[in-house]
Amino acid sequence: MTAARPLQPVNNDGSLYIAHQKVYPREVEGRFNRLRVAATIALLGLFYALPWLQWDGRQAVLFDLPARKFYIFGLTFFPQDFFLLTWLLIIAALSLFFFTALAGRLWCGYACPQTVWTEIFVWMERWTEGNRQQRMRLDQSSWSLNKVARKTGKQLLWISFALYTGYTFVGYFTPVRVLTDSVLTATLGGWESFWILFYGFATYGNAGYMREQVCKYMCPYARFQGAMFDRNTLVISYDTQRGDPRGSRARGVDPKSKGLGDCIDCKLCVQACPTGIDIRQGLQLECIACAACIDACDSVMDKMNYPRGLVRYTTQNAIDNEPTRIVRPRTVIYGSVLLALIVGFGVAVATRHLVEVDVLRDRNALYRPLDGGLIENVYTIRFINKDSREHALRIQAEGIDGVSVDTDRELQRVGAGEVVSVAVRIRAPSSAISGGRDIQIVAKSDDGAIDARSKARFIAPVSQ
Repeated sequence: MTAARPLQPVNNDGSLYIAHQKVYPREVEGRFNRLRVAATIALLGLFYALPWLQWDGRQAVLFDLPARKFYIFGLTFFPQDFFLLTWLLIIAALSLFFFTALAGRLWCGYACPQTVWTEIFVWMERWTEGNRQQRMRLDQSSWSLNKVARKTGKQLLWISFALYTGYTFVGYFTPVRVLTDSVLTATLGGWESFWILFYGFATYGNAGYMREQVCKYMCPYARFQGAMFDRNTLVISYDTQRGDPRGSRARGVDPKSKGLGDCIDCKLCVQACPTGIDIRQGLQLECIACAACIDACDSVMDKMNYPRGLVRYTTQNAIDNEPTRIVRPRTVIYGSVLLALIVGFGVAVATRHLVEVDVLRDRNALYRPLDGGLIENVYTIRFINKDSREHALRIQAEGIDGVSVDTDRELQRVGAGEVVSVAVRIRAPSSAISGGRDIQIVAKSDDGAIDARSKARFIAPVSQ
């Protein structure tokens, strides 16, 4: 990769720590900035809008922890489906590896929650305190009525937005309309209040104050991303062969006549960077690939009538005039495993049983002899309906000749997302069984849509 930035001597009076220097990112215009803005609006719009979306008379996305039901549009998941969540997390992790090997830290620059919420907080800061130079002057100036008004306005926007973020987050776990009524009537529960304040405080602190420090010091991704990069990975890089030596010059002057490269050393790329690094010093772990430096540099190149791309998305092989290979062993392995996991996940969701049957024996008596040479076992059968509609189920038993089922009603109705327990008495001729035998308890719907089965042990006395 490009050369790492050289170590610079720092006078820190012998301390092991250096005081944090606030970063004032410069606002830039360009194609990548428009892409970031579109991603921010789309992702935050999705986050804030989803709790209000209704589906079949209920909230479309709701994680109902007390009822242990998770609704995602037309699907209902129960704790028994926890393996699907694990499967999904593995897909998410492998997707990160795959896209990092292909295109570097695109996730960090455009979709990471820390990046997205920080972008919103920076927008609010610009609305209340002005552009980069105005914000720097305001922070360095003494306190005045103007400064108090601007700082207060910013804090009010930040706090309001952070609390609304916490409120929306809780709305994924408590029905948002119920939550709204509780907020308006001041009857909010303790846990809801705690999580609204906690999540709001986390948003306020991370996006308002910590910002790039989260990416630099807290995020583990920056530490192990190097293991997923190679010479064919798309990264943001400064073209040293074209740009150096750097130096200022008048517009229209041929840089070669001055012995200079195309970089005029304006430092706009540094001012635009949200983490405060100089991309010209090489690839650094603090770079989140947001491409703000590309937009800043391209605008300068346009003014100087130089070709764009002094700072650009590229690969190390491309910089060294070597062919770039997208298809290579690591991308093939990542892509193949990822595709297999996605296909498998889709098949698992599409073919999962919409109704599950759990069977529990009555432990008070193993069996009971009845008149007519019958043996009776009592079970509790629990139906879990994961479908979005009600099902009427008929209970049957298989595995013993002459077996019969006795329940309180012929059809057991289980509503959408409901868990229903039913006492069932299963009888079989004593002449047909001795000791015990495995049987199948079957729940079928009359329309043939449901055929759920569970194995049980039928106990009988040993024949003499």
